[in-house]
Amino acid sequence: MLFSWLVTIVLHESPRMVGVAQMAMLIPATLLMLVGGSLADHFGGRRIAVSAQAFSLAPPLVLAALVASGGLYFGAMLGYAVAMGLAQAFVTPSRDALLNDVAEAGIQHTVVRASLVQFGAQIAGFLVASRADAFGPLPIFALQIAALGLGAVALSRIRTVSHPQAEGAHWLRDMVASVAEGARTVFASREMRLVVLQNVAMGLCFMGSYIVAVPLLIREVYHGSSADLGFVNAANSLGLLTTVMVLTRFGDVRRRFRALLVSQAIGAGVLVLVGAGLGFPATLVLIFVWGMCGGLAMSMARTIMQQDAPPGQAGRVMSFFSFSLLGAGPLGALSCGQLVDWLGPGHALWVAAAVMGVIVCSVGAWSVARRDEREPVEVSGE
Repeated sequence: MLFSWLVTIVLHESPRMVGVAQMAMLIPATLLMLVGGSLADHFGGRRIAVSAQAFSLAPPLVLAALVASGGLYFGAMLGYAVAMGLAQAFVTPSRDALLNDVAEAGIQHTVVRASLVQFGAQIAGFLVASRADAFGPLPIFALQIAALGLGAVALSRIRTVSHPQAEGAHWLRDMVASVAEGARTVFASREMRLVVLQNVAMGLCFMGSYIVAVPLLIREVYHGSSADLGFVNAANSLGLLTTVMVLTRFGDVRRRFRALLVSQAIGAGVLVLVGAGLGFPATLVLIFVWGMCGGLAMSMARTIMQQDAPPGQAGRVMSFFSFSLLGAGPLGALSCGQLVDWLGPGHALWVAAAVMGVIVCSVGAWSVARRDEREPVEVSGE
């Protein structure tokens, strides 16, 4: 949120440049997420996660120094975005692979609990960042650096039960082979293939809308400040958190893929209403509902991938999960920025919602057709 505020509100960049900035943060994940997952399986998720998390301390330190000296410029924001994207490419699959090591009450329950902590912390972070106009960015950078350092310490204290592969002289060749093996594993599973497809759609339509069109909607239509951006982000995370709390209370969802499709279809409908410009209070409510849909979709998708991952391939499988979502993000951010330039933020959200609706309906119809093909046909005769 602080990154979005600096680019959108402080530097007041054009919609196209906002899309470029967000794309710069997502491109490293697109290129290196699969490598990060393979390294996590090879060397152990804890080692890779701790190293990448420690590296993530440097970019906010450099950016804070530039802000303090009055030398903030767009190129520095791009450098920060690329560096944080590099850290994310290695932290995300490594951390997700560690979930299997700490799961005690079933993987879906563990995924839900991890999401509960993550989204709860995000709400706190968004509310703190919403005070950037009042206190300036430096105190918030200090809190960000402290949080990242705490995360590195916490990751280092995880007791792993998996056994990383031996560090041989040909680890690079083994890594390439393991990425290919992970791809075969994912695409051999019907459910995992569909999750990957839906993640690509979410990255294109929903992620681009959230990180580009929505902040521009707040700036152009509602003339918002950092507080308004903070409230929007907090409302989204509160929706995510609400869904996770409901899942924690009522237990596992049996029809996971159906729940994934329904949540995305409702999310597309909500995005249409957000683009209609119904007023800022109504937008906050809609973003909250959109977050609820996202919480269900993400929990179901992560659970499907975690449960179907063979032993020893969790890092690679989860890297494909993150790659399919974040990998489509750069194109989604760039195209959404261009759409805002052409049509305005509201109409850009309508286009994204329409594309998402078509994809969800197509996947749902194909899934039903495949299920009907597998069901035996009963033939009665005399």
